[in-house]
Amino acid sequence: MQQPQNVKKYLSSQNNFKWKIETTNKKLYNNIIVIPAKLEFENVKKLIESISKNSTEYLKETLLVFVVNNLLSDSSEIKSDNKKLLTFLRQLNNKKINIGIIDASSKNKELPEKEGGVGLARKIGMDLSLNYFNYSNNSNKKIIISLDADCTVSENYLETIVTEFNKNNYSAGYVNFKHPLPISNKEQMAIINYEIFLRYYVLSLKYANSHYAFYTIGSTIICDFESYIKVGGMNKRKAGEDFYFMEKLAKIADIKKIKHATVYPSARVSNRVPFGTGKRIEKFIKNKQNEYLLYSGKSFEVLKSWLEIFHERKLTGKEYLEEAKRINKSLYTFLSEQKFVNNWDKIVANSKTEKQLKKQKLMWMDGFKTLKLIHYLRDNEFPQEKMFQSLDSLFTKMEIKNKIRNKSDIPPLSVQKDYLTLLQEIDS
Repeated sequence: MQQPQNVKKYLSSQNNFKWKIETTNKKLYNNIIVIPAKLEFENVKKLIESISKNSTEYLKETLLVFVVNNLLSDSSEIKSDNKKLLTFLRQLNNKKINIGIIDASSKNKELPEKEGGVGLARKIGMDLSLNYFNYSNNSNKKIIISLDADCTVSENYLETIVTEFNKNNYSAGYVNFKHPLPISNKEQMAIINYEIFLRYYVLSLKYANSHYAFYTIGSTIICDFESYIKVGGMNKRKAGEDFYFMEKLAKIADIKKIKHATVYPSARVSNRVPFGTGKRIEKFIKNKQNEYLLYSGKSFEVLKSWLEIFHERKLTGKEYLEEAKRINKSLYTFLSEQKFVNNWDKIVANSKTEKQLKKQKLMWMDGFKTLKLIHYLRDNEFPQEKMFQSLDSLFTKMEIKNKIRNKSDIPPLSVQKDYLTLLQEIDS
């Protein structure tokens, strides 16, 4: 099969020649799911069982690529588990699903010490997947789907993703997610707390009319192969790779939500990365700090006012800065420290059309700078606020019906569940 020129050019610029995808057939596919796996032998079996419940019609056009990975310096426990997983995958006799294996675990195939991590594992899988798309079939988009080995998925997962991407000509998006609640009350509180934190932040960005009001969870990301190449592929970060990848995608495509397909990420404690689900749950359980706090709603009021002026008005850098000072002094200081005036005036000088200028606004006030601003406001003017009061306030501002009756800073578990359920319903 003749690869498109952009695929050839992209792959020739990468350095993944040490690894390859092992498959039992020479078939080409329309959809490829890339799954990094490290110390995941038991979880992969559950994931495969879950995916197998999807429609056969869509499974036959889909390849699951497991990137079994570790560093040379990793423990014998990790290497032994990975070896078991490789054996299991190579011997798997599941006729419903197509399995691809990338061995980044065995001797001389390990990930490099300096860069090795989940970002590089995803990148290797996604890059090599470009060789396995059926580019001759123009009637279907070629979709790269990111998933994690410790997840399960809904039975309509594949059908919904493929149908919506093709029907609506989506280029990038993410699927719905729900963390299954653990058995113990303490762990339930931990995961509810974390998911509320995630959903509150995105809902607050929506309130502020931010272009970056979407989730950046590695197990939910989807894009077509053209968009993947346009943004230069997945990055090699050991943590936060999903955030930066989605941010890049948002600069070239609209990020669409696939509402009716669901990923169920693991709610386990983990030390594997310095932040994220596992780390947050660990902090909660160990009572290292009060986790029942959220960014102040006042910070998002500032963001909302700033974005309205920045995106709707055509001003010089100095004029924008004066408007920022009228909105909030900390916003003014933040923009000054970011050298906004110099940067913006250069951008204006190099933008030939109104369309280019609008795009540059999205590029400059991106998801990372938005998060930096929220953190700056938190640290300098608006400290974090009590979680459930913040939620009540946001619901009121957004005119969201809220029947939950709560007067406690930390309500009972049943009430916390009610808050999470309402946030999930708003999102669906």
